[in-house]
Amino acid sequence: MNGASREALAAARERLDALTDNTSVDATLLADELAAVTALLDREVSLRRVLTDPAQAGEAKAELAGRLLGGQVGGTTADLVAGLVRSRWSRSRDLVDSIEELADTADLTAAQRAGTLDEVEDELFRFGRIVSSNTGLRAALTDRSATTAAKSELLRSLLGGRAKATTERLVTRLVTAPRGRSLESGLESLSKLAAERRSRMVAVVTSAVPLSDPQKQRLGAALAKLYGRQMHLNLDVDPEVLGGIRVQVGDEVINGSIADRLEDVGRRMAS
Repeated sequence: MNGASREALAAARERLDALTDNTSVDATLLADELAAVTALLDREVSLRRVLTDPAQAGEAKAELAGRLLGGQVGGTTADLVAGLVRSRWSRSRDLVDSIEELADTADLTAAQRAGTLDEVEDELFRFGRIVSSNTGLRAALTDRSATTAAKSELLRSLLGGRAKATTERLVTRLVTAPRGRSLESGLESLSKLAAERRSRMVAVVTSAVPLSDPQKQRLGAALAKLYGRQMHLNLDVDPEVLGGIRVQVGDEVINGSIADRLEDVGRRMAS
């Protein structure tokens, strides 16, 4: 996002945080209602253009949104959407993308309240790995001719009772309403949002053999020192790494042997 849209989303995130800091707000219901608004505006191109038209007064757009959503969503959701349409947007699609992100964030907030956010992060990562290694499953989940009900049922059979409710909700929403995103990029975005709930960055760590607990602790501490933020490690094993380790943080990739990396950790922590 550029300029005005980025600023509008930042303000919306702050409003969402303020709302969900209040434990009387049902974050899961808020997520459902924001997802419904996302679906509405994704379908109604002319409506979202009106709601992001810079020539229209912000208050007039907020009133229009209120009339359209009245009785369809709760007051908390309606107020949040009203604040969004009062803002200026660089592109009309940015409004819809932002509401979708807020829906996902609300679901992750519910997981954080329940003390299951770490598990949700790990489950999203593992599900992404399963999809990338199973072409048949990926084809079934991305088949445009398959109905929403069929995809939802497939996900229930895969995740129901095996993953946290938040994980199942997030993945189901992504699969049934991808909005032009690939499954892999959508899962990556969800993983990043989950990490941000704890102000952490995500490091994807691939090693030839599973790391020991002391190695994981030292690597996590070193990466946190390097990047200045708490780090969540998504761990994967790939024998083709040939005894080494590969760490990816965002677009940056660190390669090297475990011994070399741990030695570097010691030097950095001592400096």
